[in-house]
Amino acid sequence: MKTRFALALGAALVALAGCGEKKTELGEGGSVVAGSAGPAGAQGAAKELTRCDAPVATLALAENPNGYTMHANYQLPASPVPLIKLIAQQSGCFRVMDRAAGLRSTVQEQELKEAGILRQNSTVSKGKGYEAQYTLVPSLTFSEQDAGRGLGGVIAAIPGLNQVPGLAGIAEQVKFKEAQVALLLTDNETTEQVAAATGAARTTDLGVGGLVLGKAGAAGGIGWSNTNEGKVIAAAFFDAHNKLVGQVRELQAKALPPAVPLKTSAR
Repeated sequence: MKTRFALALGAALVALAGCGEKKTELGEGGSVVAGSAGPAGAQGAAKELTRCDAPVATLALAENPNGYTMHANYQLPASPVPLIKLIAQQSGCFRVMDRAAGLRSTVQEQELKEAGILRQNSTVSKGKGYEAQYTLVPSLTFSEQDAGRGLGGVIAAIPGLNQVPGLAGIAEQVKFKEAQVALLLTDNETTEQVAAATGAARTTDLGVGGLVLGKAGAAGGIGWSNTNEGKVIAAAFFDAHNKLVGQVRELQAKALPPAVPLKTSAR
């Protein structure tokens, strides 16, 4: 009976390895950030996303001055800020102000207008920008751990499992990828750091199939959603955001600028 169970377990491990199954859990792991945010609300956001009933303030995201610890081989974007912008806007806790490429484009349009290149009655004009009442700064430390050798040794020592051809070798391919991050929230009026949260994620690749898929994804499209490393980092920021929202909900809402005009519904 024990031998039969061991063989069945071994066969299951082989099948999972061939399929490249990946398991991700929030806290210890996470889910990939997806969907959109805007006038129609959060679309396609993960059900685990923690939200606010109404925004408490305007928010800008700033790059970490110390950079981000990511291995060059991971082929990930240089900054996680665009990813966090999506999470923050989907949550509805803040109205997100652009202080990066969007702001530079606004300044450029104003300069073109002043130079007489743009029409004078254009919607771009000075003094219409909204202030960012808070700033959110992300911090990231990424590490990869390979537990394959230890697992292969355990399997080789189990009667029954050690008779399954190639199983110990497949176990050598098991990898655990882990990310730890932090989000720091500062009040721009007082310079006080009013909230901070950490996030963590861990994902497991079982077998050669999963590793091959991960490499193919990295080569086919560089981003947060098509590599195992990107997914685990995104999940860690998702986890940190959910924890931060618990603190943000206790903040007194600041006076907000006018909302973005929306189309009126036909009656």
